[in-house]
Amino acid sequence: MQYDALIIGGGHNGLVTAFYLARAGLKVHVCEARDVVGGACVTEEFAPGFRNSTASYTVSLLQQKVAADMNLAGHGLKIVLRPLNNFLPLDGDYLKVGTGQTQAEVARFSAKDAAALPAYDARLEVLADQMRRLALLTPPGRGLKALGALAVQGWPLMGLSTEEQRDLLNLFTRSAREFLDGWFESDPIKAVLGFDSIVGHFASPDTPGSAYVLLHHVFGQVNGVKGAWGHAIGGMGSITQAMAKACAGEGVSVGLEERVARVNVAHGKAHGVTLEDGRVFDAPIIASTAGPALLFRQLVDRADLPADFARAIDGYACGSGTFRMNVALSQLPEFSVLPGPGPHLGAGIIMAPSLDYMDRAFTDAKTLGWSRQPIVEMLIPSTLDDTLAPHGAHVASLFCQQFAPKLPGGQSWDDVRETAADLIIDTVTAHAPNFKASIIARQIHSPLDLERKFGLIGGDIFHGRISLDQLWAARPVLGHGDHRMPIKGLYLCGSGAHPGGGVTGAPGHNAAREILSDRRYRRLRV
Repeated sequence: MQYDALIIGGGHNGLVTAFYLARAGLKVHVCEARDVVGGACVTEEFAPGFRNSTASYTVSLLQQKVAADMNLAGHGLKIVLRPLNNFLPLDGDYLKVGTGQTQAEVARFSAKDAAALPAYDARLEVLADQMRRLALLTPPGRGLKALGALAVQGWPLMGLSTEEQRDLLNLFTRSAREFLDGWFESDPIKAVLGFDSIVGHFASPDTPGSAYVLLHHVFGQVNGVKGAWGHAIGGMGSITQAMAKACAGEGVSVGLEERVARVNVAHGKAHGVTLEDGRVFDAPIIASTAGPALLFRQLVDRADLPADFARAIDGYACGSGTFRMNVALSQLPEFSVLPGPGPHLGAGIIMAPSLDYMDRAFTDAKTLGWSRQPIVEMLIPSTLDDTLAPHGAHVASLFCQQFAPKLPGGQSWDDVRETAADLIIDTVTAHAPNFKASIIARQIHSPLDLERKFGLIGGDIFHGRISLDQLWAARPVLGHGDHRMPIKGLYLCGSGAHPGGGVTGAPGHNAAREILSDRRYRRLRV
């Protein structure tokens, strides 16, 4: 079949790309490998009557422009704010963060840290604004056009104060611990803030560059509130279902269970795809949401790649060490340090009391394959959304670090996934004694499960490490940060492109703009 453009993958970025291309008049088809549209941003029933966000699990980074252009609210999307950002249970105490009480909470542990918080928040907000500014801009690629983009995008950084520039440099180069130690002295606040530095990042908070991952997680906003986190009613799948409706309105066709086996290339130009079932779709434009490791190591023939690019992709770092679970609960967890219902149960509940705890978890994972005391963030979205579970029951998302993408000693995650899941359950139960007994069912996604089910190589939720060598103009590799791959007509529109992972829609938005720009240029030349 012949189309103007083919999209590999029906995740949120694929749908965003398809929408913008179709709105510009192109005949667009999306090839989705699974039997449901949405990629890793889906809601599924995992036990009778219990539904939850299967992989991605919370909202903050979704671009407002994308949501407005696609009229996601008009297509049924509703997002509500968490009552608290985070809840950190400790040994005999706790820390609550958000809704104006953070400073008073932190003061219980350190008056000095409480006094430092306003300046810290203000500084991070200035730097986060720079990330927001860059999110919907195309990074420099190659040639004279790249020099212009470099000047335009880099010049506003000169407007930062010297101190702000130093902190921005520190965020990109230093560890999260070093950065946070420069502001705070008490473990609880450093743990809550430092947690963001290891989310989806197979690294220690002591790893150089981990401070940037902290910033990557704070440049979002929900319902106009900067830095906030929210829940999509109906789960994350409601985002992609709304996007699919927007695409349908523009004439996009979506094929389910259409697993792409190969990108077809001739004379240095992509001209279509071949599916695993043998069907061939033709188009002069191919946009891929598949991550760089999957796209260029499995779907594109190495002989079709320039040798220098192939070598660069060989070194592309991928594998986030994430273990993802959903559990059906007969009752709400009762935390020993704060029993009973309350806004803390609608927060991101972080079970990792210190940076030292997080560092030990990573060290364990490197040597043993997973941590003896894992890092767990739990959300209970059914406290905000009664569509997810039967009356009186609940669902919880368990987002867990550190679990090695590949296990040592030739072990397979298929052999030990239940053991690791038991350890995660025990970790939560140590804080909420009724938790284990309340579990009705559980859904397990080891790093290998995430790879097989969603195409996330090494379980990497970001499609590649978020580090200085794989950011902005160097994502996925330097010279191709502008979404244009070295094969003509092939574009990268997923999280492996700028600005990286998370449910943002930004890579899809930016890729579509560059595709349409190239198409207009070709027409002018003709």
